[in-house]
Amino acid sequence: MSLSMYSAFIPVAIRALTNLSAILAKGAAHCEARKIDPQALLASRLYPDMLPLTKQVQIVSDTVKGGAGRLAGVEIPKFEDNETSFPELQARITKTIDFLKTIKPEQIDGKEGADIVMSFPGRTFEFKGQAYLTGFVLPNMYFHITTAYGLLRHGGVELGKADYLGG
Repeated sequence: MSLSMYSAFIPVAIRALTNLSAILAKGAAHCEARKIDPQALLASRLYPDMLPLTKQVQIVSDTVKGGAGRLAGVEIPKFEDNETSFPELQARITKTIDFLKTIKPEQIDGKEGADIVMSFPGRTFEFKGQAYLTGFVLPNMYFHITTAYGLLRHGGVELGKADYLGG
């Protein structure tokens, strides 16, 4: 049996977001236990030209909800990108997971050859469905989750590989 587009994406993204949620919870607990202003972690960057932790989480959310919406041919939920706290980031992750749970296998399976076009100011990306999933959506999801993990770990949060991989 081959791996379907749905199976390669939706359950994987839900698990990754669930793990990210647990990692963020550890970040919030770290701040509380050590009396650290949460903004110290939420605004942290590995280098000045990198985006902060809050934006890393927003991009993960945008990437997976955008991927699911485009592949399934449904409207992509729009979020304000105004989260400034751990609880607000957690709520965003929950909304993203809730959206992913509305996507059914038959909406994505068989879309390997579907045309996916993404337009941004000054740049347009054109993909076929499978290449979009495997070459854009999943790598971006993992990149931004890994960066969020790295920012929290660098900030002293006790995290390990098991936190990233989940249960």
